[in-house]
Amino acid sequence: MLLSRVADSIYWLNRYIERADNIARFIDVNLNLMLDLPAALQQQWKPLIITTGDSALFKQRYGKATAENAIQFLTFDSDYSNSILSVLRFARENARSIREAISSEMWEEVNSFYHMVEEAAKQEAINLSPEFFNGIKLASHRFSGIMDATMTHNEGWHFGRLGRHLERADKTTRIIDVKYFVLLPSAAWVGTPLDQIQWMALLKSASAYEMYRKQQHRITPSGVAEFLILDRDFPRSIHFCLGQVEYSLHQITGTPPGTWCNPAERALGRLCAQLGYITIDDIIEGGLHEFLDGMQRSLNEVGTKVSETFFSLQPLS
Repeated sequence: MLLSRVADSIYWLNRYIERADNIARFIDVNLNLMLDLPAALQQQWKPLIITTGDSALFKQRYGKATAENAIQFLTFDSDYSNSILSVLRFARENARSIREAISSEMWEEVNSFYHMVEEAAKQEAINLSPEFFNGIKLASHRFSGIMDATMTHNEGWHFGRLGRHLERADKTTRIIDVKYFVLLPSAAWVGTPLDQIQWMALLKSASAYEMYRKQQHRITPSGVAEFLILDRDFPRSIHFCLGQVEYSLHQITGTPPGTWCNPAERALGRLCAQLGYITIDDIIEGGLHEFLDGMQRSLNEVGTKVSETFFSLQPLS
């Protein structure tokens, strides 16, 4: 088996890179909405802060959730552990600690990615450009492609894939939840052009707009939710991501698919089985927000079990 230290670092290296990508997507969806919404309608940044679970910290340090405050907090705040700058610093530290296990191209990409954001953080004016956040997404894509092209597809590579797709599934639940549960200012807006604009922005933030439109001509809340939760082929859907996590986990353990030999495989297998047999009508009947909330708890459980199974070192007696 791969050393726990190396497996842990490759896993978190990929989770942190994916987290930076997804935070950029959260911000990008609001920046795109600013371009499309009527000028009289105040843009809401508070929902993005709520998704972090750190609303109290934000309020204490920044007060009002303006575009500038929200972007500074989520992107450049070096004292906030989940800002883009911070997670890229953590990714770089993990990569540096396992230089012997990753390719030089992977290290160079992580290093340049971090310095790109670090330089932007030094600017006096906060970068509100969608192009900057698109650059973050492209850097994340480059890293994934470089890892797949230059690293042997062994246990270490599978731990990286596992971390990447687990992080992506979690953030997809959160971006759907923000739109459905918080962003819409009033139930009276449901079905209006504003509602359509917001669902389109949500699809674009997940790089899903074109793929969705190839399958369905009309943009409906249930159609978007079904695509991002249950589609088996779209690479950012929750179902697809968990299928990739399950594949890599079984490659690591050698356990045949459909069976389990540790708590991580059992927790993940139950979650995949649930997604395999549920329909969007079942989800909406039970409440989309409630489903997503339960999914986030289940994903956290899988992450905890993965860490306990593979990364927790027992102290030497």
